[in-house]
Amino acid sequence: MASSSTHPTFPPRPYNPTLGKLPDRSAGFVPPSTAQAREAARQERQERERLEREGQDAMGQLSEEQREEINEAFGLFDLDKDKRVDYHELKVAMKALGFDVPKAELVAILREHGIPAQPPNPAAHPSAPTAHPTRLLLPLPAFQHLLAQRILARDPRDEILRAFELFDEGGKGKIDLADLRRVARELGEGLGEEELAAMIDEFDLDGDGAIDREEFVGICLQ
Repeated sequence: MASSSTHPTFPPRPYNPTLGKLPDRSAGFVPPSTAQAREAARQERQERERLEREGQDAMGQLSEEQREEINEAFGLFDLDKDKRVDYHELKVAMKALGFDVPKAELVAILREHGIPAQPPNPAAHPSAPTAHPTRLLLPLPAFQHLLAQRILARDPRDEILRAFELFDEGGKGKIDLADLRRVARELGEGLGEEELAAMIDEFDLDGDGAIDREEFVGICLQ
């Protein structure tokens, strides 16, 4: 008689759909190009904030008139009023403030402090070349910071000679009675001929009827 045999039964295992699969890391994965863009934006924001702080510190050391000159020069040449200037606008704005800067120095300024007109999108164009320095824009805070530093470092004598050139019409090297008369009229000062002649006579050390550069510097440094 054949004997019957029983086989042991095992309890059913619960179904696990993730069994045998690699863990899904897509939720926290950031493509390298996007990460680079975020890091670049973060660094740009930090640099902008640093320049704003330093710019305000340097601007605070200037006179009210000097601060107004910087802001007026920027506003005059910021043609599209976006608080940024390009290479050509920067050149003429700095020249208006008395700084005739060569191209190589302007390029270095823009390379260090400039920002692209259109921020690059590395995710869309990971291999896109960076903008040429002459295509970059300088924001107002960076302009204020740079120009304030230059003005603070400028020799007072240079400032005086700049003022002398405003008086000396035609570059004669001397300020005569006609120059004083013209400047007084432009400034709306009602000075008579005797008063103007007395000013010339007081500071004309060599008796030539005019005030030369050295005499003018001496007046201003008294």
